[in-house]
Amino acid sequence: MCGRYTQTKGPYDIRLQVKIDDFLREITPRYNIAPGQRAPVIVNDGRVALRLMQWGLVPSWAKDPAIGNRMINARAETLTEKPSFKRLVGKRRCLVLTDGFYEWRREGKRKVPMRFVLKSREPFGFAGLWDSWRKPDGNELQSYTIITTQANELLKPIHDRMPVILDNPAQMAWLDPDVTEPKIVTALLQPFPSELMEGYDVSTLVNSPANDRPECIEALE
Repeated sequence: MCGRYTQTKGPYDIRLQVKIDDFLREITPRYNIAPGQRAPVIVNDGRVALRLMQWGLVPSWAKDPAIGNRMINARAETLTEKPSFKRLVGKRRCLVLTDGFYEWRREGKRKVPMRFVLKSREPFGFAGLWDSWRKPDGNELQSYTIITTQANELLKPIHDRMPVILDNPAQMAWLDPDVTEPKIVTALLQPFPSELMEGYDVSTLVNSPANDRPECIEALE
């Protein structure tokens, strides 16, 4: 599962990940992104565009947008089976911008928050799916879900799932609208190598989505 993450880089660093044709300037550092909030994702619908979308997928056919509260993650193993996701795999894939994510380690009755990052501290992308839902007032709600897979060796002691992290070649393939074969698409959804990642303890500030400031990502002694 992925229930909280960060995107603390500025526009220049984001641009380095992938060549973006339509770029939003109003991107600000985020230290504790939570479900229901809007965050930057990259889509390719003829042009590679950076958009702000709501985390928690609301399918186009949904009657109630509250369904998004239950659809913040999608399991890689069942993407092509679930009605909410299978029609999006071929045409509505997105790259969720991030540079770290949180998980909670259990110690007795305590849960200790940890942040997981690349050892290089470079920004990266989660594999995601997005959709568009028409509001009763006629406006459009664009939303996304983060795809998860089996945990790698670093994450296994903490949780049995982890978000799918895509390296640069996989990012290009994931955003390529000409790549539609389900077997090729789902083959990209693998656990990221443990040796390229690390985790560290952070403050319990991250327990509350109301806290979205630099102190959330600071390592505890």
